Amino acid sequence: MGKILVIAEKPSVGRDYARVLKCRERGEGCLIGDQYVVSWAIGHLIELCEPEKYDPKYKKWNFNELPIIPEHMKLQTIRKTSSQFQILKKLMNSPDIDRIICGTDSGREGELIFRYIYQMSKCSKPFDRLWVSSMTDEAITKGFNEVRDGHAYDSLYESARCRSEADWLVGINGSRAYSIKYDALLSIGRVQTPTLAMIVDRQKEIDEFVPEAYYEIKCTHNKQDGGDAFASRYFELDQDKNRNTRLEEKKKAEEITERLKNAGQAVVTEVNRTPKKQLPPQLYDLTELQRDGNRKYGFSANKVLNLAQSLYETHKLLTYPRTDSRYLPHDQKENVRKTLHALNIPEFHEALMGIPVTESGSLRFNSRIIDDSKITDHHAIIPTMKKPDLSKLSADERKIYELVAMRLIEAFYLPYEYDSIEVVLEAQKGEITDHLLARGKVVKELGFMKLRTREEPKNKRGKKKENQEEEAQLPDLIPGETVSIRDASLEEKKTQPPKPFTEATLLTAMEYAGRYVEEELREQMEKLSLGTPATRAAIIERLIHVGYIVRKGKALLPTEKGKKLIQILPRELRSPEMTGKWERALDKIYQGGMDPDRFMGSIERYVRFIVGAASQKQEIVFAKDESGFGKRKGGSSKARKLGICPLCGGDVFKNSKAYYCSNWKEKQCKFTIWSDSLDRYGLSLEDDLMTRLLKKEVVSAPMTMPQTQEKGQGELYISEAGKLEIKNFQKNG
Repeated sequence: MGKILVIAEKPSVGRDYARVLKCRERGEGCLIGDQYVVSWAIGHLIELCEPEKYDPKYKKWNFNELPIIPEHMKLQTIRKTSSQFQILKKLMNSPDIDRIICGTDSGREGELIFRYIYQMSKCSKPFDRLWVSSMTDEAITKGFNEVRDGHAYDSLYESARCRSEADWLVGINGSRAYSIKYDALLSIGRVQTPTLAMIVDRQKEIDEFVPEAYYEIKCTHNKQDGGDAFASRYFELDQDKNRNTRLEEKKKAEEITERLKNAGQAVVTEVNRTPKKQLPPQLYDLTELQRDGNRKYGFSANKVLNLAQSLYETHKLLTYPRTDSRYLPHDQKENVRKTLHALNIPEFHEALMGIPVTESGSLRFNSRIIDDSKITDHHAIIPTMKKPDLSKLSADERKIYELVAMRLIEAFYLPYEYDSIEVVLEAQKGEITDHLLARGKVVKELGFMKLRTREEPKNKRGKKKENQEEEAQLPDLIPGETVSIRDASLEEKKTQPPKPFTEATLLTAMEYAGRYVEEELREQMEKLSLGTPATRAAIIERLIHVGYIVRKGKALLPTEKGKKLIQILPRELRSPEMTGKWERALDKIYQGGMDPDRFMGSIERYVRFIVGAASQKQEIVFAKDESGFGKRKGGSSKARKLGICPLCGGDVFKNSKAYYCSNWKEKQCKFTIWSDSLDRYGLSLEDDLMTRLLKKEVVSAPMTMPQTQEKGQGELYISEAGKLEIKNFQKNG
């Protein structure tokens, strides 16, 4: 009887599977046991072919050859990791292997990684699907005991395939069409372009905003019997009978202020108490975790994802992070109890002791925590049942872990309850009566706010309240009571422009992109979104990478290149509407409710529209340094030549993003090495190093391998294909 081959997405995950399955014997790119052989991909090993693989004529960018719509999409191995693919291909087709288990990440991209490998290997053996939400040994064991037939996930693969091919078609055709017409390298993307449009539109609102002055009058009071002072503000009723504290005329505001100063006292006419309740926050999905990571610590969305992935894969302390659910299924109740027990360490002890329980000592689960109907591929992110040793985490890993752990604890606390109090006062001076409004609250139950002593309470939209007077503790006041007016002061203020997007607010905008479509479509597109929780961070990084936006502190700001791109694109490419509909369609394909061919037909029609729209060129000129590849040969004399292009013999220069060949336009030379190419190895690609590499030197350097986190020494060189490669890596020790 043959063995079962398990294919993980990454070597680190493969080693975890191997440990649980007792595969201890080392093979070539695999670990072998009595029943199982465990091997792995290194992320994506297979990609869609470049256009020239369909026809050599596509190697040259020619507008007349667009659109490029292959009848059948072809696959190719990724050169950098082709050796690992060959290992998998050999194992999959080995007579010693009877069956295969797909153990890639439990989601759309993980499914695509395996199916492309399976297809390229020309394998026809039966395969099962492993689906786990935690990398603890218990969860892995349970997952292997419950593997399902792989074809049960065919619709997930079709959704992933359609996403991949749609992005290729839109990206290739859109980028070529607009790059050719505007003589600049312009990247067009199905999701990235409408996301960029939101950032550009927000900046336009900010740039065009004209601040308007307004005035508010603040009074301070004391009760007749003394006690703490409290504040009020002058108000007038507007057309809708709302109490408006803003005054537009300065002269009028000054007259009222002077009158109130001389009034001396005011009489309480109304005391209104409104009970308010703020429920504990729900458990984290990835987007909400990224928002909090950015808001509290300034982490990028991509950094939060990487930290959460490390806590999931390496430390086994979090459940699967790439989830869009904020609920748990009923069968997780016992696991939650065990998890809270594991969290009983000094850092969480006090918070755990404050969890209210039933008379029998049980946890109070509710529908905001447990709801099977709202579980998608994976449940909410929570800690695993593994007892954490926080000293073994990096400072940033610890911050993310503590966020998730505290959120689970918070979910069981009581709501924050208080009475919101509004007091109306009247001040009489002569025959004129002025009206004043004081706001405050009386807290009845702190609930989960006990855990947030360093944070201000938030309103229903999750924003900190700007008017601190609304949070003040008012003295006991009764209608008819007289209080003093100690002082009245005039405050001059200005209306504020919208704030630039941060990663936290952009993630929200992408999640609720339906709010950004035309008003007549808003209701029907309310649930429209851009991207998925697993892809949004990469979209933001991509926009930065191609020079369309920049980070400035926490703010994300569009560059001139980004603004000009949105200016030349038709509404259909800028609006989230089309992309959001496609995201919804991809979900329908996954659910079995849409034919993949129908979806791809709509993509092909859209691609033809893109090319047609690009032909209507506008009078917009992109500066050479906005092209993404900088000055061409014969351009600015300030550019520093770093060496000779290994592909065509042209001159190699550098811009803010990459090292590039001066013949990128004339000869369609594709030599490009991005400046951050070595970041994931813990190295910095500097000009001096690039100069040595272009001289065909092999440079030895200390580095960390990204997949295994092994530290050692490797050799850098530029291959004949013009790629930056690493060879002869030797692990330290």
